[in-house]
Amino acid sequence: MTAGSGGQLPILDRALRHDRTIVLGAVAMVTALAAAYTVFGVGMEMTALEMTRMAGSSGAAMDMGETPEWGPAHAVMLVLMWWIMMIAMMTPSAAPTLLLFAALRRCSSQRANAGAQSIWFLAGYLLVWALFSVAATALQLGFQAVGMISAAMMTVSSAHAAGAVLLLAGAYQFSPLKAACLRHCRSPAQFLTEHRRPGYTGALVMGAHHGAFCLGCCWALMALLFVGGVMNLYWILGVALLVAIEKTAPFGVQTGRIIGVGLASFGAWFLLTG
Repeated sequence: MTAGSGGQLPILDRALRHDRTIVLGAVAMVTALAAAYTVFGVGMEMTALEMTRMAGSSGAAMDMGETPEWGPAHAVMLVLMWWIMMIAMMTPSAAPTLLLFAALRRCSSQRANAGAQSIWFLAGYLLVWALFSVAATALQLGFQAVGMISAAMMTVSSAHAAGAVLLLAGAYQFSPLKAACLRHCRSPAQFLTEHRRPGYTGALVMGAHHGAFCLGCCWALMALLFVGGVMNLYWILGVALLVAIEKTAPFGVQTGRIIGVGLASFGAWFLLTG
């Protein structure tokens, strides 16, 4: 190692720490704001705290008085509710990939913009979950229209429907698509190497690409919110924890499969006894 390269190491180390501060600060701020919005149910008929307290058994209909009036404004609020909830749930598990992306950018020819490009990567990632939120809202409103989902508590309205969702989520844990997407989420270095693109637009596209893999990995788990309550904090935290374990823990794959067996078993039980 030359004297010049030795002198550059402390500079690089400081730059990497600076980038980590930017990335972790952005992740913490975005997650905290999204979590606060979700907990206090800004713009919704009830807060998540109130809905959690009033949540009954899975699949049971609940009397909440008047059904929220449907309209374009209500649909927009539902999209925001879903998206901000997804931000709170999914951003922490994306932090390792964001940190590695920033480090790789810092060690490349684009080192001057590493921190800023990481924010664009995060924006692309969250954009995918915005599109998912639009789809989830459309699905929710469609099922509400045919009486399969309670409009007030945003849960499936029968034990049979709850069982079907549980069985679907459990079975998906063993699907080839789930396994392929989870491999990408658990191997950020390989993903960032194989799909690297230069510049801010490249960072945005890479973030969206990574988000698409995460969506493919986690969408069925998100459907579980229709069983426990879309704004039930216990279910939100439980699903978020499972997602984080699957994506980051050494035993994540095995845990996901064990959960899959449990979900499928409960789903079958609901279908048989509901």
